[in-house]
Amino acid sequence: MHTRTVFFISDGTGITAETFGNAVLAQFEMKPRHVRLPFTDTVDKAHQAVRQINHTAELEGVRPIVFTTLANMEVLEVIETGCKGMLLDMFGTFVRPLEIELAVKSNHRIGRFSDVSKSKEYDARIAAIDFSLAHDDGQSNRDLEGADVILVGVSRSGKTPTSLYLAMQHGLKAANYPLIPEDFERRQLPPALMPHRKKIFGLTIQPERLSQIRNERRPDSRYASLENCRNEVSEAEAMMRRAGIRWLSTTTKSIEEIATTILQELKPERLVY
Repeated sequence: MHTRTVFFISDGTGITAETFGNAVLAQFEMKPRHVRLPFTDTVDKAHQAVRQINHTAELEGVRPIVFTTLANMEVLEVIETGCKGMLLDMFGTFVRPLEIELAVKSNHRIGRFSDVSKSKEYDARIAAIDFSLAHDDGQSNRDLEGADVILVGVSRSGKTPTSLYLAMQHGLKAANYPLIPEDFERRQLPPALMPHRKKIFGLTIQPERLSQIRNERRPDSRYASLENCRNEVSEAEAMMRRAGIRWLSTTTKSIEEIATTILQELKPERLVY
């Protein structure tokens, strides 16, 4: 049973409003019902949003919480004057005070990429995603000198989702390579990675958790057995120590925490925000 309805209203995708709103709401023990109202970019759509918010207020007997990132002042005015929710306007809270402090008017851009055809940052992000997909799971050795980050670790230790997060969120070209028994027998990193050691970051994981994850994919296989997982993790960690590679355990960490640690440790030159 949800405790309160929360609206996220934006004249763009609403990702900024929802990300900020969820970060704030996470501080409270509650299970809100999320209602997303993206692309609210006309006065008519604003009136529709107001009707929906006010109807919810009447049905539930409490004010809905309304997070907005609206650049269009006419649209915002409709929400501000008409809605019966608790309004938290991010632009009003942060952008307008900054306009005063900086003595500069904001461009009131809708979303992070208001015109993707002219956005170098957007192009860089797409290029990074393409690169990361092409270099997932050791698929390609080509152009590794163009990589910002190279992740290594045993299979199913979190390399692929972390690579894609770094590409999508920060525009980083992230390759990832699995460490396999042949590498352990040679007792060294895959040869293609040796010239790029400064870009390498290792991921490890508790064997028990790794076995659980692998069993979901290949139940009752040697690949998923706890004994094999213990052996692979031990060999991989020993290899990373010998190679002087920085690494962390993904067992209890979110992708966001893993990515933040990688950024702090490797400090790649190219970052997109």
